[in-house]
Amino acid sequence: MPLTATDTVVLGARDRNAGAGAFNVVQIEHAQAIVAGAEAAGLPVILQISENTARYHGSLEPIGLATLAIARRAAVPVSVHLDHAESPDLVREAVGLGFCSVMFDASKLPYDENLAATRETTDFCHRHDVWVEAELGEVGGKDGAHAPGVRTDPDEARAFVAATAVDALAVAVGSSHAMVTRDAVLDFELIARLREAVDVPLVLHGSSGVGDVDLAWAVSAGMTKVNVSTHLNKAFTRAIRTHLEEQPGTVDPRRYLGPARDAVAHEVTHLLRVLAADAELIRT
Repeated sequence: MPLTATDTVVLGARDRNAGAGAFNVVQIEHAQAIVAGAEAAGLPVILQISENTARYHGSLEPIGLATLAIARRAAVPVSVHLDHAESPDLVREAVGLGFCSVMFDASKLPYDENLAATRETTDFCHRHDVWVEAELGEVGGKDGAHAPGVRTDPDEARAFVAATAVDALAVAVGSSHAMVTRDAVLDFELIARLREAVDVPLVLHGSSGVGDVDLAWAVSAGMTKVNVSTHLNKAFTRAIRTHLEEQPGTVDPRRYLGPARDAVAHEVTHLLRVLAADAELIRT
C-alpha cells in the first residue's frame, strides 16, 4: 500500500524518536486551532473526527469536508483521521470522503470477533490506500482497552497485528478516556515490551490524563501516536467561560469562540513540542 498522509506523519515521528500529535475536532474552530498550533510549532499533526462527533453534526460529511479543506490549506503536513469508529458503514463513508486513515474500534467485542471485524475493515481500507488503527485491551470489556486497570498483553498484541494486518495499534497501558486531571499512571515497562512485540506504531489513547513529563517518557518508551481531546476541550471551554464572565453582555459567538480557538492553538503548540522533546530535558 502506498504511504498515506497519516503514514507520513506517524512514521516520520517514529523515525525522529518523537511522538505524533493527534487532536480531536469537535467543530470547525477546533480544526482551525489545531492547524494553527501545528503551524506555530512547525510540526505535522493529525486531525481526528470521532463517531460521536459525526453523530453530533448529524453525519460525518459536514464536519469531515470542512476539516479536509482546512487540512489542505495548512503550511505543515496534516492528516485527517476517523477516530473510534464502531460502524463499518462510517468507515466506508470516511474513505469515500477522502480521509487518510481510520481507527476501527471493535475492542468491546470478544477477541475472535474483534479480530475478524478488524481484518475485514483492514482489507477494505487497504484496497483504497487508507491506513488503519485498531484497539486491543480487555477482551469483551465494556470500556474496551481503556477500562480502569486493563492492560494489553504483548503476546496477544503480536498475534492480533499479524492476523489483522493493521497499521497501528492502540494499547492499554494505564491511561483512560475523558480524564480531566493529568494524573494517569502509565506502565512504561509494558510500553517497551509492547514496542518490542509489534512492528507497527503504538497509539496512546486517553492522553489528556497524562502530564507533560510522562507523555515524553511514553514516547521514549515506544509510543508514537498520541491522542488528545479532553485537554483541548477544557482549554476551549475555560476561554469561553472567562470571556463571558468578563463580558456578560456578549451575544456574538465569534467574540468568545475566537479566544477559545486561540487557547486551543496554544495548547496544541505546547503539546507538539512536548512530544518532540527529550524526556530528560522536560523533567529538568
